[in-house]
Amino acid sequence: MSARKIIIDTDPGQDDAVAILLALASPDEIEVLGVTAVAGNVPLHLTERNARMVCELAGRPDMRVFAGCDRPLGRELVTAEHVHGKSGLDGPTLPEPTMPLQDDHAVDFIIDTLRNEPPGTVTLCPLGPLTNIAVAFEKAPDIAERVAEVVLMGGAYFEVGNITPAAEFNIYVDPQAAKIVFKSGARLTVMPLDVTHKALVTKPRNDAFRALGTPVGMAVAQMTDFFERFDREKYGSAGAPLHDPCVTAYLIRPDLFSGRHINVEIETQSDLTMGMTVADWWRVSGRAPNAMFMGDIDADGFFALLTERLARL
Repeated sequence: MSARKIIIDTDPGQDDAVAILLALASPDEIEVLGVTAVAGNVPLHLTERNARMVCELAGRPDMRVFAGCDRPLGRELVTAEHVHGKSGLDGPTLPEPTMPLQDDHAVDFIIDTLRNEPPGTVTLCPLGPLTNIAVAFEKAPDIAERVAEVVLMGGAYFEVGNITPAAEFNIYVDPQAAKIVFKSGARLTVMPLDVTHKALVTKPRNDAFRALGTPVGMAVAQMTDFFERFDREKYGSAGAPLHDPCVTAYLIRPDLFSGRHINVEIETQSDLTMGMTVADWWRVSGRAPNAMFMGDIDADGFFALLTERLARL
């Protein structure tokens, strides 16, 4: 089978960086057409910089990186330096990127790519707030039906929230954008906290990254060393959850994940539950399913895949 064509939409973020590295290490399964940056974990000038740094770390300075929206739709930007550090990629010391930022806006790149590629051949992989994807769908309504699939990290059901009691960070940052995407009619696959909180970087798993003995292996180990301090204290878990690589792992090994096709609505009105993904896991609402909402992961298989692929870079 030919490699699956994807656009990675991202706000790096250490876990975003690992997701990008996994994709670039898997050319037999994944062809990355470009990387689009959005404001989220840190402001846009840092997310586009971080995306280029990660591409260079992977030995792919040829990868096209585009800057997108610098703020959510209709609300102020909420960032997460308290998790990811001031740069968004605190931990390793990576050189400033020398590869250029593309001149085109990320939204225009998404639209043009979906219009120029055959229908149903491009998958969108949002790893951060859904602003770029929503603006593209609003600006060019014809492209939603041309998307093969939107595979995103965001939301929660049983795990509920990580930035507020009710909301996961990516959805909370731009719930209006999330609502547009979830109502777009595009095929959606969602990696919520219920899955990603089972993908924990324990010490043995992090030691395996470090033992690769490569710049990539060391950088990933240092990234997870950094942000796991926050997550260990917050959750009392055995390690930090690797959220975003679940998206790219799904493209390579969908058998590692299981879930349900259910209805998911986005709360955009309530101050108390703003950004909540109202996931009808038990199918009690009568609303039509609009998303494949994952609920479980083979964590050992996930980390075996991740370690094996990172060793290729």
